[in-house]
Amino acid sequence: MQNTITKTFHFSASHRLSKLPEGHKCTRLHGHNYAVTLTVLGEVDHTGMVIDYGELAPFRTWIDAHLDHRHLGVWDVYGPDGTVLDPAVLDFEPTAELLAGYLLSVARSMFTGEMAVTVRETDNTSATATATVATSS
Repeated sequence: MQNTITKTFHFSASHRLSKLPEGHKCTRLHGHNYAVTLTVLGEVDHTGMVIDYGELAPFRTWIDAHLDHRHLGVWDVYGPDGTVLDPAVLDFEPTAELLAGYLLSVARSMFTGEMAVTVRETDNTSATATATVATSS
């Protein structure tokens, strides 16, 4: 029998999306209080767990170090004098869908098994990316 566990992590960041129609509110610089839920699917082991929630700490550490209170996306934010106030930390425009896929690749570099990452920008909107990762033999 397969079971799933989930743990949600939070971070705040700014971004803008330039590929939307002119006048769309998301083309302007804005921010979100993101909720990222990591779901891991697997067999319950001898401890009675799929994975100990504490073992997910590296994912939290990575989010805190690379995304929290940062400017996401491909354009830096400049001050009135032309100096960079907030350098962009990604090389793509972070829609919820692309951010979920990106964070799934981060999680896949840390953990094995089938997993999903859901990125929630608001209480009403989210995007999910899923993948199966081969376990090492």
